[in-house]
Amino acid sequence: MKQYTKTHEWVEVASDGTAYVGISKFAADELGEIVFVDLPEEGQKVAAGESFCEIESVKAVAEVNSPVSGTICKVNDALADSPELLSGGGEWICAVTLSEPVGELMDEAAYEASLN
Repeated sequence: MKQYTKTHEWVEVASDGTAYVGISKFAADELGEIVFVDLPEEGQKVAAGESFCEIESVKAVAEVNSPVSGTICKVNDALADSPELLSGGGEWICAVTLSEPVGELMDEAAYEASLN
């Protein structure tokens, strides 16, 4: 089950405990045509609420904040050649090995309600 931040990122923790991170469909729609993703590095430490990469669109450059704390263990390399994969809001950017439990985030219903 995906959980969301107020800044439009999501996290989904897999059964093995790996946390996959991406941006919401709302964020992708606001950005418009995504043309570049400045991907993070494997081994990079991330902290909940802090920026870990940037997404460039034809309209803007947006920082992506991590919804969790830990170490990046996997990067979605497909985004380097096809950044538009993020346009639907369902594609993951990176996977994180958690260093602490996921904090208080919104479920999908609460996130959708926050957009109105």
